[in-house]
Amino acid sequence: MNVVTFELRGDFIPLNALIKVTGLADSGGAAKGLVTDGNVRVNGEVETRRRCKIHAGDRVALGDTEIHVVPGASTPIAAAEEAAT
Repeated sequence: MNVVTFELRGDFIPLNALIKVTGLADSGGAAKGLVTDGNVRVNGEVETRRRCKIHAGDRVALGDTEIHVVPGASTPIAAAEEAAT
């Protein structure tokens, strides 16, 4: 399985946008089709809502690729983790 790490800059990213920006779909329309056809799993469950909010800590699978969404420098989670150290 191929693993892609995506650094989230904000609270969430819509599922179809994540698929597009990680290069798993050539366009937004292609990403929409992959999601609505039931080809995408979020945290192990089939997800057909193309604008499903993906947050840091979520895992998105499409084919043999899994996207690990991690907090970026500007997210509240990253700020809290940095403050705790």
